[in-house]
Amino acid sequence: MTYYNTAPLLVTELSKKYGDFEVLRKLSLEVAAGAVHGLVGLNGSGKTTTLECLLGMQSFDSGSIRVLGLPPDQLHRSRGGVVSIFDNPSLHPQLTVRQVLEHASLLCEQRVRTPAQVEALLGISKYSHFKIRHLSLGNRRRASIAQALLGSPALVLLDEPFNGLDAGGVDDMLALISTLNREEGTAFLLSSHQLPYLEKICSHLSILHKGRIVVSDHVSRLFNSRVSRLLVSCDDVVRACAIVQDIPGVRIEDNSAAGLLTLQLEDVSPALINQRLVLKGIAVHELQRERASLTSLFHEITASDPVHTAPEADL
Repeated sequence: MTYYNTAPLLVTELSKKYGDFEVLRKLSLEVAAGAVHGLVGLNGSGKTTTLECLLGMQSFDSGSIRVLGLPPDQLHRSRGGVVSIFDNPSLHPQLTVRQVLEHASLLCEQRVRTPAQVEALLGISKYSHFKIRHLSLGNRRRASIAQALLGSPALVLLDEPFNGLDAGGVDDMLALISTLNREEGTAFLLSSHQLPYLEKICSHLSILHKGRIVVSDHVSRLFNSRVSRLLVSCDDVVRACAIVQDIPGVRIEDNSAAGLLTLQLEDVSPALINQRLVLKGIAVHELQRERASLTSLFHEITASDPVHTAPEADL
């Protein structure tokens, strides 16, 4: 049964306090249908609190939350339409992987896969008869995700999905998210510190800082609008500086290294820089463009304005 006809997740001006400490300050967030949406923030920025409010695990002071069109206290009506997996998987340590999945299967009203199928999907078939307590953190995480995929959720919330996974496990996780998103239209909200992985998989990104979403957009628009850096290797840095400094949209960032000039470009192509220098007789040996990344954007926003966390509060 469908309870929504717009965004699977819509948060409007969400506010939450621990005592006098304001953890979330009129936070607004939208996860579009079919999106893989990354949520990043410094420790203490409010990521975990946000997820717990979305799922009805914590109350909030003001604002509105709709998950598949339902408020948090009505999520049971989605019948498995939304699933969440937190950083530390909560599975019974004395049960085997197959027992955990068979139990979850009994509770799943709209099962589309068998326990054996989700074990294969997550690459844990060989651990089927292992007790949960004997598994690595990475494989416990896989078992948790396997539970979620017994059904066909419209929205999956993953907290630190790459923790405990080796390089192969990360690749498998990225491939799984991509496949479910592409073939079944599953929307994801991924909360993670692993910025390069989010940049690989996400269609949308939001940066949470001091309890607010300070940047949120489609990945292509987010990075295309940022200033890029250009490293110019040439035979005369002094003359090159004089030539490029008057070009609109160009700022000289560094010219201290011998034969190397670092420029910041805003809506200026490297080809134009190369053309101007060559026409003036400057021998250009190499141009290297460093595009904006999630890591550079994240540090730009947060480095000069760190988060101050509430004492003894797990945010």
